[in-house]
Amino acid sequence: MPFTEYVGVNRISGPFLLLSGIPGAGYDEIVDVIPSDGKVRRGRVVLVDEKSTLVQVFSGTEGLVPSSTAVRFLGRELEISLSPSLLGRTFNGLGEPRDGCGPVLGGIRRPVSGSPINPLAREYPRDFISTGISSLDVLLTLIRGQKLPIFSGNGLPHNQLAVQIATQSKLVGAENFAVVFAGVGIKHDDAAYFASRLSARGQGRNLLLFLNLADDPVIERIATPRFALTAAEYLAFDLGMHVLVIMTDMTSYCEALRELSVARGEVPSRKGYPAYLYSDLASLYERAGVLRSGRGSVTQIPILTMPNDDITHPIPDLTGFITEGQIVLSRDLEARGIYPPVEILPSLSRLMKDGIGKGYTREDHPGLAGQLFASYSRVNEVRALAGVVGEDEVSKADKASLAFGDAFEHTFLNQGAEENREIGQSLDMGWELLSLLPAPELTRLSLEEIGKYIKKTPPKA
Repeated sequence: MPFTEYVGVNRISGPFLLLSGIPGAGYDEIVDVIPSDGKVRRGRVVLVDEKSTLVQVFSGTEGLVPSSTAVRFLGRELEISLSPSLLGRTFNGLGEPRDGCGPVLGGIRRPVSGSPINPLAREYPRDFISTGISSLDVLLTLIRGQKLPIFSGNGLPHNQLAVQIATQSKLVGAENFAVVFAGVGIKHDDAAYFASRLSARGQGRNLLLFLNLADDPVIERIATPRFALTAAEYLAFDLGMHVLVIMTDMTSYCEALRELSVARGEVPSRKGYPAYLYSDLASLYERAGVLRSGRGSVTQIPILTMPNDDITHPIPDLTGFITEGQIVLSRDLEARGIYPPVEILPSLSRLMKDGIGKGYTREDHPGLAGQLFASYSRVNEVRALAGVVGEDEVSKADKASLAFGDAFEHTFLNQGAEENREIGQSLDMGWELLSLLPAPELTRLSLEEIGKYIKKTPPKA
């Protein structure tokens, strides 16, 4: 279709251009902004009515002159080129190659706006995804088709954990497994770390990388997760692959959304974020799942840093409402040198029960996980008591709980960033730890399970 071009804009404000009503202009339509120097900038329509059209310029409006600036309406949404050759490539936040290998040739072009999966078209998520990390695989199990966020804080090793999950994750029995990694508003050194580590650890051929840097235009941060998810949906539902999407840092995405909302003059809601923050996040998170008629699946791990470590902040709060659990990182564990510093008790995987046990991991997994949770919960109670009366004054069973807690944190939770533990190894470690406790404390296990899996070492003479 022929392009429509207009010369002159009414007003320039921040990243926005205001034009008089443009016949036929559509919401989210892509435009070329052409200044007098001829260097084309890309933008999109963000508001439209009978009298006016508001265009958001991706790379900013610096140097634009209202009277001489031309706007060309392209009649299409923001799109990405898709083909099987995507795997192994690195792109910027707008889907443009940043690996020097040129554009994606052939294949198809598809709008990145996408839409959440129709609930009636969904298959219930099942099947265990192994991350090679004991705390996640045994206690916070990731299920194919799930959306399971990581709640972190500034300075915590979530980037290191993201790389470990991306390089170690696998769907047992499936070779067509891929990872789409999206960095949103990340620093240059973090981008270099992601690119080098993900490539060095052998995942390159099954990895697709989108990197939006902190000094890139704000609008790119809004687009980056959508480009990543559109590519993941193509790999999953067109090519039949099982795709894990890791997005970090979703806090940068939400901050960009707030910044653009303020620039548009919208009425702010809680802590200055737009009132539609919940529905906007849901439009991203609900693109995970398994289709009844599809061969593939999309699993999501969004990572966000909680401002001031506040889990009630709008970003983690709303994310928790939409997703199926959360993995919380602990500043206290990290200060004690434990990696990954996963805080077990406030963490949760709501779909875990449907993807573990016989036929998925091992028949003893559900009982072991329940007992480890219960025993570690008691550890915190005993530590509080010991802090008041002293460790020497607590009972023998309480001392056993303290010993269990220390061993649990330093051997089970703690593992190297290069260490990849098979699920069987992690489960066996859990049973060894429970052997430190007296049998009456194992209230979540049957006598049959205790006799079968817990091997008591006879005391030395």
